[in-house]
Amino acid sequence: MRKEINSSSTLVSNDLRGAVTAIIKTPEEIEKMRVAGKLAAEVLTMIGPYVKKGVTTDELNTICHDYIVNEQKAVPAPLNYGHPPFPKSICTSVNHCICHGIPSDKKLKDGDIINIDVTVIKDGYHGDTSKMFVVGKPSILAERLIRVTQECLYKAIEQVKPGMRLGDIGHICQTHAEAHNYSIVREYCGHGIGASFHEEPQIVHYGKPGTGDVLEPGMCFTIEPMVNAGKRYSKVLPDQWTVVTKDRSLSAQWEHTLLVTETGVEVLTLREEEALERVISHN
Repeated sequence: MRKEINSSSTLVSNDLRGAVTAIIKTPEEIEKMRVAGKLAAEVLTMIGPYVKKGVTTDELNTICHDYIVNEQKAVPAPLNYGHPPFPKSICTSVNHCICHGIPSDKKLKDGDIINIDVTVIKDGYHGDTSKMFVVGKPSILAERLIRVTQECLYKAIEQVKPGMRLGDIGHICQTHAEAHNYSIVREYCGHGIGASFHEEPQIVHYGKPGTGDVLEPGMCFTIEPMVNAGKRYSKVLPDQWTVVTKDRSLSAQWEHTLLVTETGVEVLTLREEEALERVISHN
């Protein structure tokens, strides 16, 4: 796993041959993960009204940074993370930017779509989540892409339980995206999370059912499908962070931090607005 990644997604390792041991969280660690996840979700709820025509992504970054540091008494994990150090406190990925967009002085305009990716550290533990926002009125294509991408995330989350395999998660995301003639980005993936920003296992968003490591109670990880309206291919800009679609097609992403429970899954970063159960049991 490359460590020059930040809050949005891990770069997929070139070596996925061996099974990797995930860190099983203790009850005390799980409580800390719940707190960090709740704070990360609150940042996305807070920033929503500020996402509008004429605002710069750097202004959004400043608002989020001040809220995390001053109101939540927490730490924005992306700031100075990796090599080269990520220079901002959130990721803002606009239109054809897939992930890791660096906030700048560029103003948002009507019809833009933007993923805001937030990771908060509280009491040594990380909560990582992202959401798509629309500036003004989206195109029909953008609206559909955003919806289908969120459906990929939700469909995968709803099936998470002990005994599920990582390949099942990827297969669910890939099948749903491709059924709508979209493509899944393969170079970047979800990741284990806890006291470290990025832990094993890697959670790719494509794959074959019945393959990969088995989920166990106490595992915490993100699912964060990146879906392109065009082809799946990406490239990294010279800033060594910003990832965009090669064909400049629109891209969307949603992300939650999850806990595998004894009977299913708990969504640690769920927002009140969402029509998704926080705790899903398969018993």
